[in-house]
Amino acid sequence: MTTLSEKISDQSTREVSKRVSQSVFDGSRLRVVLLVDVHDGAQQQFLEAYEQLCNQVAQVPGHVSDQLCQSIENPSQWLITSEWESAPPFLTWVNSEEHVRMVEPLHSCVRDTRSLRFHIVRETGGEPAGAASRRRLQASPRIGDGVIRHALTFTVKPGSEREVKRILSDYASPEAQVDETTRLCRTSLFMHGNRVVRAIEVRGDLLAALRHVARQPEVRAVEEALNPYLEQERDLDDQESARVFFTRAALPAVHHVTADELTEGERQALYYPARPDRGMRLAELLAQQDEAAAEDPDDPILRSTIFQRDDVVVRLVDVRPGPGARVLLPEPGRQDALGSLLDGEPVGMDLVTDRRSPDA
Repeated sequence: MTTLSEKISDQSTREVSKRVSQSVFDGSRLRVVLLVDVHDGAQQQFLEAYEQLCNQVAQVPGHVSDQLCQSIENPSQWLITSEWESAPPFLTWVNSEEHVRMVEPLHSCVRDTRSLRFHIVRETGGEPAGAASRRRLQASPRIGDGVIRHALTFTVKPGSEREVKRILSDYASPEAQVDETTRLCRTSLFMHGNRVVRAIEVRGDLLAALRHVARQPEVRAVEEALNPYLEQERDLDDQESARVFFTRAALPAVHHVTADELTEGERQALYYPARPDRGMRLAELLAQQDEAAAEDPDDPILRSTIFQRDDVVVRLVDVRPGPGARVLLPEPGRQDALGSLLDGEPVGMDLVTDRRSPDA
């Protein structure tokens, strides 16, 4: 039987470019760590919700195992770890409406959660050699640049696009320094039709940065001004409403590649509407093309980040300025490979604002 991770990719058998600092397409196993702070007196409710959740998750393709652990120092602190065949099946599940419904019973009994995802690079002992050989590890650790890349996407009511652009382009930037270890580096905001994509770059703790931004008065005012125009209603004063909105809006980065050149480029974004259930495969194909482009000294692309959730795929690139900078649309021949995965033509998105913090 072919597993989902094998369908997505078999890159564990080939050399991976050292220019790729982030990718979910290694084919290696994934370890997910969820830190949970449970409300006092809600432990039994939490355990019942967990039992229901783990029985459901066990049926999700790509899931291998999970563990529930309780702190020996603080009984309110719990740790849930799970293992997956690879990152793509986990991301497909965690970004689905099914996941939103599954975890809903947990939120009434927890004070705070934090999710961490890791590729398994090395391990020791515990399994027969045959079983271990079938379990794929990441070939080598990746060398990053210390920047975390994340995006949010949502849609606004048709006809409101011009007003939404005005709101999103006309506000003061929040304070860049979050704390001693975290700093906002860059925010790039694009629109195509009624879809908004906001990409952010952070050094340090992404969750701390997102919470910091949400507390800034200028950002809060913008978010409140947007509310009447959103297709998905939300109430930012209601913690559960805000959580569900931003969970659905999350657009994770699945691949990042950088050419050797350090030149500052022109930032552009391309939106790829994927056919149902083909978004991850489309993102992988684009990742392979950008990886090849990074090896070509004549290619105009300096950096590329691919974001994907369900059937939404966005490719954010920095290209060399000057003639030939608008080269994002697929070249003849490459479009054929994408055609069976696309539900429409890829289109360039309109840049609304691109803000960099000092010393980013």
